Amino acid sequence: MEIPTKYNPAESEDKWYKYWMDKGFFHSVPDEREAYTIVIPPPNVTGVLHMGHMLNNTIQDVLVRRARLQGKNVCWVPGTDHASIATEAKVVNKLKQEGISKEDITREEFMAHAWEWKEKHGGIILEQLKKLGASCDWERTAFTMDESLYESVIDVFIDLYKKEKVYRGVRMVNWDPSAQTAVSDEEVIHKELQSKLYYLRYQVEGSEEFITIATTRPETILGDTAVCVNPNDERFAHLKGKRCIVPLVNRSIPIIEDEYVDMEFGTGALKITPAHDIHDYEIGDKHNLETIDIFNDNGTMSQAAQLYIGKDRFEVRDLILPDLEKAGNLVKIEDYVNKVGFSERTDAVIEPKLSMQWFLNMKELAEPALEQVMNDNIQLHPAKFKNTYRHWMENVKDWCISRQLWWGQRIPVYYLPEGGYVVAKSIEEALVEANAKTGKTYKAEDLRQDEDVLDTWFSSWLWPISVFDGIRNPENEEIKYYYPTNDLVSGPDILFFWIARMVIAGYEYRGEKPFSNVYLTGIVRDEQGRKMSKSLGNSPDPLDLIAKYGADGVRVGMLLCSPAGGDLLFNENLPEQGRNFTTKIWNAFRLVKGWEVADIEQPEYARIATEVFHARLNNTMEQLDEQFKQYRISEALMTVYTLFRDEFSSWYLEMVKPAYQQPIDRKTFDSTVVLFEKLMQLLHPFMPFLTEEIWQLLADRSDEESIMVSVMPKPDAYDANLLAKFEQVKEVIVAVRNIRKQKNIAFKEVLEMNYKLKGDNYDASFDCVVAKMCNLKEITVANGDMTGAMTFLVNAVEYFIPLGDLVDVEEELKKMEEELKYTKGFLISVQKKMSNERFVNNAPANVIEIEKKKMADAEAKIKVLEERIASMK
Repeated sequence: MEIPTKYNPAESEDKWYKYWMDKGFFHSVPDEREAYTIVIPPPNVTGVLHMGHMLNNTIQDVLVRRARLQGKNVCWVPGTDHASIATEAKVVNKLKQEGISKEDITREEFMAHAWEWKEKHGGIILEQLKKLGASCDWERTAFTMDESLYESVIDVFIDLYKKEKVYRGVRMVNWDPSAQTAVSDEEVIHKELQSKLYYLRYQVEGSEEFITIATTRPETILGDTAVCVNPNDERFAHLKGKRCIVPLVNRSIPIIEDEYVDMEFGTGALKITPAHDIHDYEIGDKHNLETIDIFNDNGTMSQAAQLYIGKDRFEVRDLILPDLEKAGNLVKIEDYVNKVGFSERTDAVIEPKLSMQWFLNMKELAEPALEQVMNDNIQLHPAKFKNTYRHWMENVKDWCISRQLWWGQRIPVYYLPEGGYVVAKSIEEALVEANAKTGKTYKAEDLRQDEDVLDTWFSSWLWPISVFDGIRNPENEEIKYYYPTNDLVSGPDILFFWIARMVIAGYEYRGEKPFSNVYLTGIVRDEQGRKMSKSLGNSPDPLDLIAKYGADGVRVGMLLCSPAGGDLLFNENLPEQGRNFTTKIWNAFRLVKGWEVADIEQPEYARIATEVFHARLNNTMEQLDEQFKQYRISEALMTVYTLFRDEFSSWYLEMVKPAYQQPIDRKTFDSTVVLFEKLMQLLHPFMPFLTEEIWQLLADRSDEESIMVSVMPKPDAYDANLLAKFEQVKEVIVAVRNIRKQKNIAFKEVLEMNYKLKGDNYDASFDCVVAKMCNLKEITVANGDMTGAMTFLVNAVEYFIPLGDLVDVEEELKKMEEELKYTKGFLISVQKKMSNERFVNNAPANVIEIEKKKMADAEAKIKVLEERIASMK
């Protein structure tokens, strides 16, 4: 068949992805093979593919495809997260556009709209992942609100409640006034803002004296219940035990002392608003202060504020200042830079707020999860994140698991008419529980189910278990076969919020870890170091990149410079580099397939070239195994990238390539095809489409054969000495080519080469390779005076290329004297190292041997150079 001049990524990608899907190569069922399992970090059902997803899922696909080639039974479970806040916000907005308010419809009607929205938009990101080449088991696609996963969440809540780990209480939470729900710390984005610092004075009760405080939020003074000073601050010692008056509302509050107060900040006096600041709440709790909640759930002023009732908190900030100035309480205003928390989902400013919520007691649950990461039973890559993990887990706080939303798993709590509640899976079970608890007989309409849903993380923390139905059916065949999973690829930003919680759930519900390794990716940033985002407009559309550079080109571009835990500075040179590599592979393939094959004897140079490349291939496979074990995936790609680009394409193919219009011998051709196949297998995890295309065309294949289910070669024994010798051969070839370049001698002009023997340090077995690669008619021992020859040194062997009048003796002397000077300097640096007792005593034996060899080589080279310089003067 005729091979196209150019590789067509779009055509190849659609063709092979459909073929893989049709053949069911992605699907897994338990069998006798070793399982390899990854669960996808489920993207929000509202999401579309962005650069972070591209990086994360490319890494997962690399691990998955490599495991398949190693003969493992691979199961990569895809799915999406229902994303309570984000999805509810989208549905509320859609309804608003249709003239419908959430407040005017029933919960059931709202849920019907939410499910309709999910069915229409919810699978977009998974379809986009297919364009990337993600080889997920799509038949297993899960959604956190699927019936089995929903039930699992409810079962876990009930179980933890029975274990007395779940409780209800009023606590300080992050409140989103726009979504009107509590949100987790992870859903709060802190932005640095240009703000103001307002200095306000409070009159000391029963005197003409004032105490001045500084605040960024003057509207919250309406909820003040104390002013606090540091007990060590002598400026306020005379106010101990006294009270002061809150401006405008004229409430008398105590002046208290606490070492929490920073004497250097502001005035050294701090207003305390326990209902609206986490630190104030803790001080209020410690000093038994009154709590006044001045905000409604939507961020407007409540009746408790006494003033500005019903007005928005930020409107009140503007209104209160002239009133404070008029009352004589505003001292001054300064510019101030501070960090303000915003809701990730609605971009509303977060309000710390006391709220009745459901909590999970985390202290005991977290202990095994901390221990198993610290002892490396679960390994983080890179390991530097262990310290972050330990800090979080040692300071774990109780988890607020309730959200004031409708979209999500509804809390299975039923309130009784006269107070109190029961926890049950259904209204039927709740009635049984309620009747048994009270001795009364209730009807369904007598009980009221809690309106709240559970935090989204409370479903995703079960993900590695619930996707295999391991909560509801803990002894089923699949959970026992696929769990624990092998690897997890995620971002360090959710190390605590998702990863640590999955570890907790794993030990609580399976008695073992959920995964063995966690590969933590960096953040994809632009060239200025800014995180890529829609709002900044600095993020390319991944699908546009794939259309332009091909999926393989984009994958290679992203992976070439994305070490674990390190940020990726992205620009379009990267996928372009990936596309160029794709072109290089395709051109090498066309070259090989374009050769005419004949039943002729194999030349010696081709036999040597094949033997050397086999050794190089085995050496590289050893390196790759080690790099994958250490999750150095970026390095692994670079290793196989350079193997193909430099060793195979630039050296091996040049060595075995037949002369112009001449055939290649069958033995060399067959060996080349086998080597090409092996290289495609090594590259397949990184470049699935191109490698399948070439692998299918390299030989006759049946319809059932695919590179992705072929068996990856394992490294065989090889001669390391052969590789070391060949590196010196390459130096000789490069040196001769440089001479041709310097003297403008065309390759078609045949040259001679001589060398001077120094003992037994010359290996003539590679002469046939050097002669072919340099177009030399003969390589012989130098006799007599070699004036009129260009010279160079490799491994203390002196080589000569006779060129007669083309040689400038003065220039050659100058070059050799420079080389001699450099080599002497190099020798001194090695000698200094070897005279350092600390280095010699602590360095490994092989390192010492390398340094000794460097010294001996340098000494031999100096001797040859000095002799050569002397003979030319």
